[in-house]
Amino acid sequence: MFLVWIALATGSLAMLFVAYLTLSIYREDPGTPEMREVARHIRNGAKTFLKRQYKTILFLVLLLSIPIVIIFRSGEVLISFYTGALLSLVAAYIGMNVAVRANVRTARAAFATPARAFNIAFRGGSVMGLSVVGLSLVGISVLYLLYGHRDPNLVIGYGFGASLAALFAQLGGGIFTKAADIGADLVGKIEQNIPEDDIRNPAVIADQVGDNVGDCAGRGSDLFESISDDYVTAMIVGWSLFFGAATANAVMFPFALGIVGVLATMVGVFVVRGWKYLKPITSFNIGLFTAAAIAVGGAYVASIWLLNDIRIFYCALSGIVASTAVGLIVQYYIGPSGKPVREMGEASKRGAAMNIITGISYGLQSPFLAFVSMIIAVLFSYVITNGSIFGVVAANLGTDLAIGIIMAGDAFGPISDNAQGIEQMTGVSATADETLEKLDSTGNTTKAYAKAFATASGTVSTVVLFATYSQVVGLWSMLLSQAFVIGILIGAAVPFLFASFTIRATAKGAFEMVNEVRRQFKANPEILEGKAKPDYDTCIDISTKNALKKMVLPTLVTLLSPILIGLLLGPAALGGLLLGGTCTASLLASFFTFGGALWDNAKKSIEASGFWIKGTQTHTAAVVGDTVGDPLKDVAGPSLNIFMKLTNMTALFIAPLLLSITPLITLT
Repeated sequence: MFLVWIALATGSLAMLFVAYLTLSIYREDPGTPEMREVARHIRNGAKTFLKRQYKTILFLVLLLSIPIVIIFRSGEVLISFYTGALLSLVAAYIGMNVAVRANVRTARAAFATPARAFNIAFRGGSVMGLSVVGLSLVGISVLYLLYGHRDPNLVIGYGFGASLAALFAQLGGGIFTKAADIGADLVGKIEQNIPEDDIRNPAVIADQVGDNVGDCAGRGSDLFESISDDYVTAMIVGWSLFFGAATANAVMFPFALGIVGVLATMVGVFVVRGWKYLKPITSFNIGLFTAAAIAVGGAYVASIWLLNDIRIFYCALSGIVASTAVGLIVQYYIGPSGKPVREMGEASKRGAAMNIITGISYGLQSPFLAFVSMIIAVLFSYVITNGSIFGVVAANLGTDLAIGIIMAGDAFGPISDNAQGIEQMTGVSATADETLEKLDSTGNTTKAYAKAFATASGTVSTVVLFATYSQVVGLWSMLLSQAFVIGILIGAAVPFLFASFTIRATAKGAFEMVNEVRRQFKANPEILEGKAKPDYDTCIDISTKNALKKMVLPTLVTLLSPILIGLLLGPAALGGLLLGGTCTASLLASFFTFGGALWDNAKKSIEASGFWIKGTQTHTAAVVGDTVGDPLKDVAGPSLNIFMKLTNMTALFIAPLLLSITPLITLT
């Protein structure tokens, strides 16, 4: 129990560090009156969207309380559910609230030195990263101290609540941002030949708002859910596999690694600095490798001290190495100087079709090495522990130790993007524009790393969840039964249905946005002449209404598919559904994430290299590719990560009910 109190103190220390970083950002120069005016529009739009989104999420969370009480008849599980959902939303809000203030300060600092602009943007991103790891550790520690020490199964609601809130946040934020982004690009860049982030574009503020509610708040909820799920499953597995005094130590293991992860993040954030002769991505890598080195040392101490088993350390080490390897793989495929991005630029010279074909080919290829690294970690952990699932749990927790610094890099992306937009909308400076362009390109790479990491790590998390569910329902005796095989086939198809709903929702919002931007240009020609201001609020309202409306159907697919299959065909079919769904969802998500990020960075590379001439085939092809990739990398891909974890968490959640009833359709 003493270790849990230390975990609680460590999580609280992280939040104090968040307060310090926030105050340091607030002290920076907020820019000229024109810059502050644009930033105010972005900040108000983001807050308005989150307020309406959170009301919707909280209503649905309360609605789901009814089946939770019916299934578990436990107030403790319900409290855990509320806590997970609430802290997920709080972490996302804290990070987003600072991001919409760091953006304008980063833009202003770019007029001084590149290093100062980088430092402000990364400190802003670090608030999100530390909020995620700090609040997650605080939440699970408090619940364990209250009643989880009696039975860790009572905190299962924590992971389920975090997963549900994350899916809503990611879906809503992603649909909002990409509908606005696509609408702004199609009418602004392609039809009117005006630059990106042009103040004359009515959708430009909605696009900037979307960067914060999607890439910052949405991804924050995603990674909060990921680490929270892993804490819960590690506690449950440790409780069920070990005996006597070893049980308590096994349950304490995730708390120990949680402490290590928070401390590693704090040190990693501290050492990341902008330097005159270092590229921004190199500075980020220094922080990443520093955090990884601390994580290795901490994992060794925790493994020997609590479990006295060097093999568990090797398992955690394999997870740390695998997650770091994913970052290097992403930087090769997505980085602006990498061969794939250069080839995409060359392909764009030959039209949009070649741009799309090349992007698809690299999108299909790029996830392979990332998945191989995670598969090696899982296989190594399983073999070295003689088939113990706890070895895979340790590897999974190892991947989580870098979540804080990875999330900091992800939130750095929208801050840099917003900063560049604010600078371009309020008076272009060649020096500042060059600085912010480099930061934005780096931000695209770190965002892609976070998404790829979320997919790869989420796949390992899902393996652990699946193994836990299998152990609860005794699935191993049902393998290759008719119900299991049918479940696999259904599960393999459901992610495609889910992805189609998310992409179609984005297309619908973009369609409405295009119509609104065209309407404003037609109704008031002085907007394009720069003599009249566009109506930004209407575009924000269109994206908000569409996102809140369209996020419901994919969520229902996620929640109802395991429940219906479990009730109709039984636990074996549900096990098949989980296995089939995990395989296709993880690969689809990786393809969407890598392919979309490639198209995005290829477009930015073309614009930076001098091909940015109004109406040229090269630039138009790049914009088309980027537009196609937008809903893939920022809506469908990240949402599929949560889909596969939430379906498994839902299955684990309803497993006790399935064991107590007879399925409606009996198969052999």
